[in-house]
Amino acid sequence: MLTGKYIVIEGHDGTGKSTQVGLIRQRLLQHNIDSIEFHEPAGSLMADAIRNVIKNGSLDRDSMTNLLLFSAARHEIWQKLAVNELSKGKWVVASRNYYSTLAYQGYGEGLDLKTIENITLQSTDNRYMNPDIAIILDMDDEKERVKRINTRGKLDNPDTFESKDNDFQTKVRNAYLKIAKSRNIPIISANQTIDEMAGEIWEHIKP
Repeated sequence: MLTGKYIVIEGHDGTGKSTQVGLIRQRLLQHNIDSIEFHEPAGSLMADAIRNVIKNGSLDRDSMTNLLLFSAARHEIWQKLAVNELSKGKWVVASRNYYSTLAYQGYGEGLDLKTIENITLQSTDNRYMNPDIAIILDMDDEKERVKRINTRGKLDNPDTFESKDNDFQTKVRNAYLKIAKSRNIPIISANQTIDEMAGEIWEHIKP
């Protein structure tokens, strides 16, 4: 049976994941490949509602609660949307997957990595846990990263993770580098122009 591919673009906030997801889909269309996209933890009505809770930094909660919220959103997106589309031969291009939770809740907030993996697997499946293609975007210029985030405008509530201090942000960036090394995931510099990044990313994806 024909199945699509599951592509994940990962990285710290402000590295340009969403932009690159859109560009990937444009290129896939040029090759007559149909695709869908989602941006974890958003992607369905239920997931979007959960995302509003996750992003609201005024709601105090611990790392386990964050894991459970993300897992609930992933269950909704993956089981009720992605699996069906992949079975039709469509490609799924996602900004983030559980690598984000390993970075933010695991290395950043100190939650056990195995706990994250076990609960994520129960909420999704093996296909989700092992994308066909994964790429991590990395930016070593913290001032530029923060500048890009600030262009999004003022939020009604502080963002749960973007508002955390520099020590936390350093842990997250270093976590992504560790995840990439341990899982043999390509790292692409987000210090480049959008087109330069897109060109490098496409070399790993082109059918």
